[in-house]
Amino acid sequence: MLRPGFTGSPLDRADTLRNDPDAFAAALADWRARLLRLDGIDPVLDDQGRLSWGSLAEAPEASELLLLGLIDGRPHFAALDYGMPEGAARSPGIFRMLDLLPPEDASTYAGARSLIDWHLRHRFCAKCGSGDTTIHRAGWGRKCGNCDTEHFPRVDPVVIMLAEHEGKVLVGRQYRYPPGRYSALAGFVEPGESIEEAVARELYEEAGLKVRDVRYVVSQPWPFPSSLMMACVAQADDPTLTIDTTELEDAFWVDRAGVEASMAGEPGAPFLPPPPYAIAHTLFRWWLEETA
Repeated sequence: MLRPGFTGSPLDRADTLRNDPDAFAAALADWRARLLRLDGIDPVLDDQGRLSWGSLAEAPEASELLLLGLIDGRPHFAALDYGMPEGAARSPGIFRMLDLLPPEDASTYAGARSLIDWHLRHRFCAKCGSGDTTIHRAGWGRKCGNCDTEHFPRVDPVVIMLAEHEGKVLVGRQYRYPPGRYSALAGFVEPGESIEEAVARELYEEAGLKVRDVRYVVSQPWPFPSSLMMACVAQADDPTLTIDTTELEDAFWVDRAGVEASMAGEPGAPFLPPPPYAIAHTLFRWWLEETA
């Protein structure tokens, strides 16, 4: 199995430090501690196209430090500045930078970005509605000053899937995609739904397909702002499409040769594939290996 994007970070998440104020204080005082350099919420890259790290002294005034974890025993932090843009606001250059980042660096950055964004969105208590929340557990939680409720970072589950029919797979494009780009279909898992049920529902809602035999393939974090993408394949007996044009601009069936040509970037290929850091890219690669 190919490694999905945004996975493989060298960070030891150091959970024991999160519940030990003295150990966290020692990490803050460690002269070896490193701070992730950010431009707003985007990464700053060094001359080699890697994440750039500085000393804790570089943290903006009035920011709070979040412990990302340890690399070779050295504490690594990110700074939370409440003036930052939320992670859903994607800068024009972020995806160009992700094209440069090694997968392990992209994984570290993804965790930092999602954690920062969660803090920016959860400054007030969702239970009592009146209390300010403050950071605790070394940045991996917030606590209400009014009702003492603890809040923890969450991710949104998303299914992304290829429907198969007689040696072909379904690809679709959203209106916001670059010209020519197609991908696997995707959608959020709803409350009370299994992964398999979400796959079947989304394919029916977006493309009018009824599917069976849903199989899980692999998962990937997606930090825009904070999702867990769960890749699957499913079988369709009837290839007839009824496209929901509020969700998709277009969709069509592609045979193995077409997918292979697209992934290889060949002239005249039927579609432009998703970038390597996207799990849809991994899913297409997996399907080509499975059907070889």
